[in-house]
This record gives sequence, C-alpha cells and structure tokens, in this order.
Amino acid sequence: MKTYYSQNLIILASQSPRRKMLLEQAGIAFQIKPSNTDEHLIPFKTPDDFVIQAASQKAKTIAKQYPDAWIIGADTIVILDHHVMGKPLSMDDARSMLTQLAGRSHHVYTGVCIGKEEINQFYTKYVKTEVLFKSLSKEEIEWYIHTDEPYDKAGAYAVQGLGSFMVKHIHGSYTNVVGLPVCEVMELLTKHNIIQRKIHGNHE
Repeated sequence: MKTYYSQNLIILASQSPRRKMLLEQAGIAFQIKPSNTDEHLIPFKTPDDFVIQAASQKAKTIAKQYPDAWIIGADTIVILDHHVMGKPLSMDDARSMLTQLAGRSHHVYTGVCIGKEEINQFYTKYVKTEVLFKSLSKEEIEWYIHTDEPYDKAGAYAVQGLGSFMVKHIHGSYTNVVGLPVCEVMELLTKHNIIQRKIHGNHE
C-alpha cells in the first residue's frame, strides 16, 4: 500500500535491490533510473564527505536527464581502521574483508542527496552506524563466501540476509546498514513537502 502521495515524479538513482525494497516498504511511489557515476573518481577526504559527494553526483547526473523530477541518490561505504571496504572483487577479497571484520566494530556511512534540477534545490545528509561482528571461525567465513551474498555488498556482507548471523550489535540506524537510512530520507521528503501522507480511513 502506498501511504504517501506526491504531485512530482520521484526517481531513485540506484539499481540496488535493497534500496528499492526499503523505499517500497516505506510506502513511496517511485521509478528507478540507475546512475553510472564512478565513485573511484571522487577524491577521498573523510567518509562523510565522500558519501555525500558520491550521492550528490548520482542524483545530479539523473536530475539533468529528468529536471522536473525529484531524484534520490545514495552511496554507502564500510570503514574499518580509517580504511574503506568496498565490494569484494573476488572470493579471496571477501575472505580477507570478513577476517578483518570478525570480532570487531566497524562503521557504515551512507550519504543521501535529494534534489530537483528544475528549481536547483538539492538537500544532503549522511548517517553513520556502528556495527559489531562476532568472532568468526574459518569455517563460518568459508561457508559464507561460498554463497552468492557477499559479492555486491560493501564490506562483503548483507545484514538483512544470511550475513545476519555475524552481526552481534548495531548502534544506530539498521536501514542505513542495509543501504538507505529510511528515517532520514523520509524526514527530508516530508520536510520539503516532496511527499504528503495519505489518510486511509477511520480506525477508531
């Protein structure tokens, strides 16, 4: 059920099935137009600056193609010991990432940019979440990297999938770890009157 309405077209500039799922669960009607932004070309200064820049570039790339639509861009990275953990490029890469994450805390950053080219308005925000992994045996890591799950995920795991067995504690936004901080996205959308709430009858 769509619990919000908008007089504007809303486009998610991402092909991530997780972001799509989260926005659908939130009750928003939207279309998907993936951005081909190359995050590797963005200079890294700090994690928050990087994810905001990446999300902004994604949103603005699609906004130029659809100037009368509101675009949602997002980018997520995993940080351990001040180093970025991207998506694993191989099984060895995934094994190395999970071995480093095991038994330790890391941080997940997601930057969000929501904007409309026609009125030259773009709003940005980032969210940081701390995630603690349990200690992992070699057998657990080998089992997990032989599933399909780690290979399109920053940090080589999916908190909402099979990888949930590794996550001992989350301090902050759970949906941020999935890939989109829904609370903050909805706040931006409602604050700037991009969406409005529907009332679905009387439940007294």
